[in-house]
Amino acid sequence: MKKLTLTLMAIATTVAVFAQTTWNLDKSHSNIGFAVSHMVISETEGNFKDFDATVTTTKDDFNGAKVNFTADVNTIDTDNEKRDGHLKSDDFFSAQKYPKIVFDGKLVKKGEQYELVGDFTMKGVTKQVNFPVKYNGTIKDPYGNTRAGFKVNGMVNRTDYGLKWNSLTEAGGMVVGEEVDITCNVEIIKKG
Repeated sequence: MKKLTLTLMAIATTVAVFAQTTWNLDKSHSNIGFAVSHMVISETEGNFKDFDATVTTTKDDFNGAKVNFTADVNTIDTDNEKRDGHLKSDDFFSAQKYPKIVFDGKLVKKGEQYELVGDFTMKGVTKQVNFPVKYNGTIKDPYGNTRAGFKVNGMVNRTDYGLKWNSLTEAGGMVVGEEVDITCNVEIIKKG
């Protein structure tokens, strides 16, 4: 009987360790933004209006959490319809052929901070990225939901993903910078 009890306890502990918790994105309290230099002297900012993410944890903290993210390229918004149309064209995203930006990876705890590590796919090209992440904490909201917040900052070189269109200014600088800063403010809700 003692052996059976110990075996059942070991199984229960194993199940508890591997129990997964799913967190869904609260889109109304999240945003996916980017900024790129324009003519060397300023920046153009934009965001994606349609995006989604799922986070899957197996621990009390988010270390090792699986992160899956997608953004719909056709919802790019830079507050300029003509520019948005150009960004969706084959000069940049080729949105008709490659309608999604995808990230598939995990959160890795580095001291008090986290890092988002995984495969970032844009315009059919996949590269591994490491983005610093600030964990803003976990709370219970007034409705009993458990929420967690994060801020992700990263940078990608757009030409690495085939977004190569450019022109030179009179002074020789590029009209559109190659480095794109990515800033994501993300709020997730524990699935009940």
